[in-house]
Amino acid sequence: MLEKVDLTKKISKEEYKDKISKLESEIGKLQRQYREWNIPVMIVFEGFGAAGKGLQIGRLIQSLDPRGFQVFAIKKETEEERMHPFLWRFWTKTPARGRIGIYDGSWYRKVLIDRFEKRIKQSELPKAFDSICSFEKQLADDGNVVIKLFLDISKEEQKKRFRKLMKNKATAWRVTKGDLKRNQRYEKYKQYIEDMLQKTDMDYAPWNIIEATDKRFATVKIYTTVISAMAEQIKRVKQKQVEVVHMAGEADAALGDLQESILAKVDLSLSYTKEEYQKKLKNLQDRMELLHGEIYRRRIPVVLGFEGWDAGGKGGAIKRLTEKMDPRGFVVNPIASPSDTEKEHHYLWRFWRAMPKDGHIAIFDRTWYGRVMVERIEGFCTRQEWQRAYREINDMERDLADAGAIVLKFWMQIDKDEQERRFRERQNNPEKQWKITDEDWRNREKWEQYEDAVNEMLIRTSTEYAPWIVVEGNDKYYARIKVLETVIHAIEERIK
Repeated sequence: MLEKVDLTKKISKEEYKDKISKLESEIGKLQRQYREWNIPVMIVFEGFGAAGKGLQIGRLIQSLDPRGFQVFAIKKETEEERMHPFLWRFWTKTPARGRIGIYDGSWYRKVLIDRFEKRIKQSELPKAFDSICSFEKQLADDGNVVIKLFLDISKEEQKKRFRKLMKNKATAWRVTKGDLKRNQRYEKYKQYIEDMLQKTDMDYAPWNIIEATDKRFATVKIYTTVISAMAEQIKRVKQKQVEVVHMAGEADAALGDLQESILAKVDLSLSYTKEEYQKKLKNLQDRMELLHGEIYRRRIPVVLGFEGWDAGGKGGAIKRLTEKMDPRGFVVNPIASPSDTEKEHHYLWRFWRAMPKDGHIAIFDRTWYGRVMVERIEGFCTRQEWQRAYREINDMERDLADAGAIVLKFWMQIDKDEQERRFRERQNNPEKQWKITDEDWRNREKWEQYEDAVNEMLIRTSTEYAPWIVVEGNDKYYARIKVLETVIHAIEERIK
């Protein structure tokens, strides 16, 4: 893509003044419209060192309301960031709806500077590219406008700018040894850039090459590119016919034979006596206590998700799992309906924020699978949104696994009669009445619809790197032991 770029392009001072005033007015109007329509924007600035990213960001934001954007300077990972999957720090910096995120450097550092400095293995590059493309597609599918700008200058121009910066004590610090090394091996670094551009130039997030030798020309082209992309999204939003899905009383015919394929085959008669349970529980909890220290020492992150029927035993299983674990090394995340702030982001944003760093355990009581269950059934998202969620969730879990995490997901299965028995037990016990709500009883009326959705979820999202474990839960003793045994086995296998 860079071979045919004409880096001699320039415009006069007079032409610049004439164009920029109109462009500044237009981008201000678009920002206000985007805020009104709750459309998020991500503007990525990448380019050769000294190509003018900081300068051009400064010129762009002069025309924007500072209350509606945030600039992120992406540098080398901090120690905290290194202890998470590499996209974690970018998911946490995605803009809320109606806001603009501007990135001085980005997630592309992984496949450019890290690649050049051999901090990423050649064998890891395909996964990094896949993760980046998936990240951008998920955001674009959720309504984000992803505008990627690459500022291009020649080797000679870059060298000239470096010399000018280094002559001044106030700016010399901006030129690093890495910058100079990449200039010396300009053609090699350029090959990595070409590879990046070709592998990540997608219709949902295309690359825009900015000829940056002439700074005025670069400014006008950046404004024009951003305005064009934002205006195009306005057209798409106006034309888009949003499909609202109301699932009440409606079976999903597409499931066909899937309906009986998983849950109907679960043996809910499995059980332990109280004596068997207590003996197994003590031994397993002692083992879990030791393994918790071991995963901290070895810096292995663990992600455990719990889903299941209301009153299915999630809380009891989590309590027994964590009872002897060091509380400094795990967090239990109770997932309720998203807050107003969470609704302003991609639905996975709040879960990415809660993912554990290396050596820690994150436990989710309810998970990101709400998108393909309750949100699907209750019509809180469109058919298109929950259907693409299977791929989005698989991609997220793959990113976690690629970063070294153990990812396990438990479905706590009970039958309808057992659920009713537990509901009535809670109603009749003053200390447990807080656990039962009118909504729990209403959800029972949609048991078959949820069963269909769960079966499809289990089939579409149980993978080798993030398997579903269906837990026979009519007997609480059996369920708790199975959860403990499964987690312990997975950790021991990883340690081996």
